[in-house]
Amino acid sequence: MRILLVEDHVELSHWVSKALRDAKLSVECATTGADADALLHTQDYALVILDLTLPKMDGLEVLRRLRARGGQRARTPVLILTARGGLEERVQGLNLGADDYLAKPFELAELEARVKALLRRSVGNEALVHRCGQLSFDTVARMFSYCGEPLQLTPREHALLETLIARSGCALSKEKLFDAVFALDDDANLDAIELYIHRIRKKLDRHPEGGAAIVTLRGIGYLLQERPA
Repeated sequence: MRILLVEDHVELSHWVSKALRDAKLSVECATTGADADALLHTQDYALVILDLTLPKMDGLEVLRRLRARGGQRARTPVLILTARGGLEERVQGLNLGADDYLAKPFELAELEARVKALLRRSVGNEALVHRCGQLSFDTVARMFSYCGEPLQLTPREHALLETLIARSGCALSKEKLFDAVFALDDDANLDAIELYIHRIRKKLDRHPEGGAAIVTLRGIGYLLQERPA
């Protein structure tokens, strides 16, 4: 799941994004309201963490524009994270469509708990555990297990496999997987997806009885499916 963190305080942005990446979440950062607005026009995110006091465009205006667009992107959950914690501004933010509000200063554990709660809420009636053979992903604990044991993955391997298992049996293009794994400012190209696919396959192949395999469909992309018996 990819999160957009909109925060102009560089040290705080680094601190929060590192914590979320340690929690196996993919994080992209923006430091101005104008940059955030542009990204929300073209990119899909599972959640937006939005400061209010931003250069070039106020956070409330970013939120207003997001909700006014309509469509799937307009329903992206938004957590407002700001020092502007007055009642009037909280009410204004919630009325504009914010899903939650956390005032600065805050405890990192509370932020992580609120993020996970919003992500759980956003999946609605989708299963909290995704499965393919003996591979499973707990969307609440954000943990993979394979053949009854934890599957050790790097953050990018985790993001890629999470995207595949959420659409198990469906082909996903290399471009779609790239967007799920890398932020726009990462120094990477599409060929990097093949490297991470190769690494994940090696880990799955250690337990061939686990029944999960990543299949390449030339010219189309990749899919996760159960191995033939």
